[in-house]
Amino acid sequence: MAPAFRLSLLPKVSDNMNHFMVDFAPERELLRSLSFLPVPNPPALCAGDCTVCDNTVHVRWNPVQDTGRADHFTLAYRPVDRPGLALSRDPSEWVSIENIHANEYTITGLVFEYNYMSVRVRACNKAVSGEYSEPVILETPAFNFFLDCSTSHLNLRVDGKMVEWDPMAGKGQEGKGKGKENKGRPGSATSSPAGSPISNPPSIRLNDRSLGASPKRGPGTPLRFGSTRSGRDRFTGESYTVLGDTPVECGQHYWEIHVVHDSKSYAIGVAYRGFGRFDQLGRTVTSWALQGTTWLQSNLAAKHSNKSKTLDCEIPKHLGIYCDYDNGVLSFYNAESRQLLYSFRTRFTHPLLPGFMVWCGTLMVVTGLQVPSYIPTLGRPDNDSSSTSSLTQ
Repeated sequence: MAPAFRLSLLPKVSDNMNHFMVDFAPERELLRSLSFLPVPNPPALCAGDCTVCDNTVHVRWNPVQDTGRADHFTLAYRPVDRPGLALSRDPSEWVSIENIHANEYTITGLVFEYNYMSVRVRACNKAVSGEYSEPVILETPAFNFFLDCSTSHLNLRVDGKMVEWDPMAGKGQEGKGKGKENKGRPGSATSSPAGSPISNPPSIRLNDRSLGASPKRGPGTPLRFGSTRSGRDRFTGESYTVLGDTPVECGQHYWEIHVVHDSKSYAIGVAYRGFGRFDQLGRTVTSWALQGTTWLQSNLAAKHSNKSKTLDCEIPKHLGIYCDYDNGVLSFYNAESRQLLYSFRTRFTHPLLPGFMVWCGTLMVVTGLQVPSYIPTLGRPDNDSSSTSSLTQ
């Protein structure tokens, strides 16, 4: 600062002055006239007011009005492995939904990898956010499994929940199984999928796909186990099969399959753990399947014990499988139109494993899904369903 300005800022004081006094009375009156927004109390959140259905969670809460009106709310949720105990991970990984202006909210598009979900809510006004309410634990049961890549057919490339047919894989070991393919065993089939010239497959190689998922299992999820046979020779010959790693032993379960465009032939269903290494889904008494074929002509058929029934409908690209183990019901649905394609009614005597067979194509499996509300779960399914007695040779 220039010397001239320094001189002008010198206070006019005398040598006998030792302190200053400042009068803040006007400012004090101004502050007293201000009205500050109070911090809102946590809303009252009750598990009885929340519902879980069709992989959606509807949360409802009651705001506490004794500290002022809330302008909006923030909802946060995360999965937990069992009631009262959150997963051992950073609390900042809560998924938050902000600026909710109602006293309820529906979370959609969820995939339940664990059997429980923790939910909490906090109220906010224009100035400050309040504390979160006590978390509420909601039950989110769903069937989760991964494909057993260690025991799939050599010509299948398996990654998490994706399986694709690879004609170039396992070429060095083809000769090992050729001598055994034609021998077969009682109850097993060695022919190729219907209408599929496996003996002279076209040179098709699909692009690599990866779901980037790693197997996880919560304490409430059924135990996963490997095949009775170890190694990649679990399925061989023309049984281009891979099974799931988690058995169905009771209850009701549901999962979906996306059929990638241009897939020539595939079969989806369930099988007992002792399913033969040369067997094909639906051609033995230990497996039930729905087979789709687009090679030369389109065909969709339900198969069991080497019997089949051709279905008069278009081949869906998005399929759902519903299994009621206790009541012996296995149903196949068009997951987009919700149309029931076929139902098996039988009596299951052993644990079931999800089964998938694909030739010249790719299947993407979706798990962590609840049984949709449109599927009848009590009594006999609707009139479009059938039983194994309607299958023909």
